[in-house]
Amino acid sequence: MTDNLVLRVVAKLLIPPILLFALYVQMHGDYGPGGGFQAGVIFGAGLILYGLVFGTHAVRSVAPPRLLAIIASLGMLLYAGVGIASMIAGGSFLEYGALSLDATHGNHVGIIIIEIGVGIAVAAVMTIIFCVLAE
Repeated sequence: MTDNLVLRVVAKLLIPPILLFALYVQMHGDYGPGGGFQAGVIFGAGLILYGLVFGTHAVRSVAPPRLLAIIASLGMLLYAGVGIASMIAGGSFLEYGALSLDATHGNHVGIIIIEIGVGIAVAAVMTIIFCVLAE
């Protein structure tokens, strides 16, 4: 793709709004449609577009495979950590209301942390799958 100037310029213009839209979907997922999985897929798609246009070596320089594995693991740890924290607080696994004295506040905080964990895990795993299949 090094000789296709139009594609490279359009990709450079589109990738930042794609990543920004992923963050928007992530942060507004508990108020409307969207959430962690959708945001992770959109963010991963932005990184995959970057890899398709500029090469997998470019993606590996931005997000090395070891870093992606750590990020995916961190997302899963966030998810499981909220469940374990709610059990320690006296509730069931992923019973967010137990995370705070005010159940509404606990639900809100728990869902946001869960969605962030899912989002970063999905984005990292999608990018890992792309890099593996591109080899």
